[in-house]
Amino acid sequence: MTDNESTPTKVEEKFQISGITEPTLLDYFQTLNAGKFEETAALFAEDGVMHPPFESGIVGRDAITRYLQQEAQNVKAYPREGVVETLEEEQIQFQVTGKAQTSWCGVNVLWIFILNQQKEILYTRIKLLASPKELLNLRR
Repeated sequence: MTDNESTPTKVEEKFQISGITEPTLLDYFQTLNAGKFEETAALFAEDGVMHPPFESGIVGRDAITRYLQQEAQNVKAYPREGVVETLEEEQIQFQVTGKAQTSWCGVNVLWIFILNQQKEILYTRIKLLASPKELLNLRR
C-alpha cells in the first residue's frame, strides 16, 4: 500500500449552485472561501468593479485584492441558488442568493454579477438581505 492509498488527500470542495453552471462564478466562490484573493481578483476584468456592503465601488484587480485581504479573511460564502439573464452587448447577469458567515455572524446575501463576453467579471454587487436593525448591528 502506498502513502497515497492509505492517507486520503484533501480534495477542495467544489461549489454547486442550483441554476448556475458558469465556471467564473464557481471559481469566484471557491477562491474566495479558500482565501486565494489574488485568484479571486483575477476573475475580474482589468477595470472590473466590486461593490461590497457599506463600501463604494472598488475598481481594478489590485484594489480588489487589497480589499479582500483586509476585509474577507474570515468570511465564508455559501451560495445556494441563482438565475441568469442575458443583457445588452452580450453581457450576462447572474443573481445568486445564499449566506455569508463571519466569525461573529451569518447573514443572507444576494450577489449580483455581470460578466463580459470573455467571462470576466465586469461588476459584482454584494447585498446583505437583512432588516435595517440587523444591518445596523452588523456595521462596525
